[in-house]
Amino acid sequence: MRSFGSDNHSGIHPQILAAITAANSDHDFAYGDDAVTTRATKALQALFGGEPDVYFVFNGTGANLLALKTLTRSFNAVVCAGTAHICVDECGAPEALAGCKLLAIDTPDGKLTPELVRTRLHGFGFQHHAQPKVISISQPTELGTLYTAGEIRALADLAHEHDMFLHVDGARFANAVAALGITPKAMIADTGVDVLSFGGTKNGMMVGEAVIFFRPECARAAMYERKQLTQLASKMRFIAAQFEAYLQDDLWLQLAAHSNEMANYMASGIRKLDGVTLTCQPQANGLFAVMPREAIERLRKEYFFYDWDEERNEVRWMCSFDTTREDIDRFIAVLKRILSHG
Repeated sequence: MRSFGSDNHSGIHPQILAAITAANSDHDFAYGDDAVTTRATKALQALFGGEPDVYFVFNGTGANLLALKTLTRSFNAVVCAGTAHICVDECGAPEALAGCKLLAIDTPDGKLTPELVRTRLHGFGFQHHAQPKVISISQPTELGTLYTAGEIRALADLAHEHDMFLHVDGARFANAVAALGITPKAMIADTGVDVLSFGGTKNGMMVGEAVIFFRPECARAAMYERKQLTQLASKMRFIAAQFEAYLQDDLWLQLAAHSNEMANYMASGIRKLDGVTLTCQPQANGLFAVMPREAIERLRKEYFFYDWDEERNEVRWMCSFDTTREDIDRFIAVLKRILSHG
């Protein structure tokens, strides 16, 4: 039975799996000096415009670490939302391995605003305080909310006014682009973002993310940092081949649009049920809902999913690139049966 626990639970899209097989046809140069990595790099550059520096890594935590470690020194601080993946779900990796301090901000919807960020922008030049150097946001956020291009630009402008950088954690970046209907260039390069962690694993890839630096001065140490962080793949062509297939004919966007559509379809079915309440309208491919604890435990015996906020009995359900309407109809039917029996 299909899981709604995470979009990490889904498999590999057939075209991406075929690309891995195709890259396995012969020997090739290691550590990114192969033709496949060159082509994938150029494809990403074309997507965003210009010639940003592209670094392929294994996973999302590695991508965020490479971005933050390259942008900071040990006495620097990173401003982020309290719900940010770097703050909650990376086992303290930014602080342990990048050495920087995280300045977390409580937000009502997972989104930072210039007004919220300004509360942490003090102590510049004061030797007793960690020096703010990066604003890090997630697009979409961990609460499934989205930043508009204008909101991203406002944060980039604020960062640059204070000689800081703006980093975007785009683990589900494709879902944000599909939902907002704007180009990656308009959302990222044109708004002043300095570094993007571009995810693929949650949207049909087997493994791999890309860290994209939009200002050359930001990437001067990236190749060395990637090596130290053990994120330099010797057989990099197998990560790059996935990205090449992922970007071809906008496959990445089609997969994300589908998972977003499935989340909205699931939301329409849940709204018809008594005993469960969506806490927000899905903006990407995730849903958050409140329901009785007994119903949660009974439903979990048939479907795996995560608690989001145990105190208020809020759960999270995620749709994937391969989720179908039939999967959702079966899920809704089970949920309806459980709720009707109290």
